[in-house]
Amino acid sequence: IFRLVSVLHHKIISIDFLANEGSSLRPQYKGYADAVRKIVRAEGVRGLYQGWTPNVIGASVSWGLYFQWYNSLRTKINENFSTGSEMANNLISGCISGSAIMCITNPIWLTKTRLCLQYENQQTKRYTGMIDCMRQTVQQEGFFGLYRGFVTGVIGTTHGAVQIAAYSWMIDKRCAARGLPKDSFLNQTDYVVASSTSKILATTVTFPYQVLRTRMQDHNTDSRGVWKTTLKTIRNEGATGLWKGCLIANVRQLPAAVVTFLTYENVKRLVAMTKN
Repeated sequence: IFRLVSVLHHKIISIDFLANEGSSLRPQYKGYADAVRKIVRAEGVRGLYQGWTPNVIGASVSWGLYFQWYNSLRTKINENFSTGSEMANNLISGCISGSAIMCITNPIWLTKTRLCLQYENQQTKRYTGMIDCMRQTVQQEGFFGLYRGFVTGVIGTTHGAVQIAAYSWMIDKRCAARGLPKDSFLNQTDYVVASSTSKILATTVTFPYQVLRTRMQDHNTDSRGVWKTTLKTIRNEGATGLWKGCLIANVRQLPAAVVTFLTYENVKRLVAMTKN
C-alpha cells in the first residue's frame, strides 16, 4: 500500500531520458520541464502516468518479498556461513534476494519500460496496457522476450544490495552509538537519514545498469546484449552517457525510498508491539 503513495508522475520522464540516445524517432526534450510540457500538451496529464500499473505491481511485489527474503538470508548467513564481515554478509544476502526476485518481476519491469516509451509523437500506441504488452511480446519474441534485459537486471541487484547493506550498517552503527542492542527501534530522523543516504549512494554507484537495461528493453530499438549496448552507448555519448538521467533518478527515487523504509520500520515496530 505504501508504494502507491510513492509512485510519482516523473517516472516516465526518467525513463525517456535514460533511453534517449539522440535518435530522431524519439521526441527531444531540453529538460524535465520541457518534457512535462510536451507530454501534457500531446496526451494530457494521463500521459505522465504511462506504465503506472506495472510499476505499482512490480514495486509492491519486489519490496514485499525483498525485506522478507533479505532478513531470512541475513540471519542464516550470519549463523551458518558468516564471512566475518557484517557488510559483506549484508551484500551477499541482498544480491541473492534481488536475483531471485528478478526472476519473478523482470516481465513486469519490461512492460513498464515499454509502456513508458510509447511516445507522444507516435500516431498510434503499440500497447494498450500491461497485459497487452506481455501478450504481444510473447507472440513476437517468444516467452523469453519477457526476460529481455534480465542480465542487466541481475547485475542491478547490486543496487538493492548496496542500499540495504549501507542502510543496515548505518542503523547498526546508530544503535551502537546510542548504547542500544542491535535492531532496537530508533527515532524517525535516524531512519530518514539512513534511507536517503543509502539510496543516493546505491543509485549513483550502480546507475549504468539502469541505462543499459532500459535501452535493451526498449521496443523502439534493437539493442541486444549487455556488451554491445555498453559499447554503443560509450561510442555515441561517451562514458558519461552511462550516467544519463542520474540526477533525475535520484530526485525521483529518494522520496519512494524514504517512504518505503519508514513504513517498513514502523510496521515492524507495530507488529512487535502487538506480540508483547
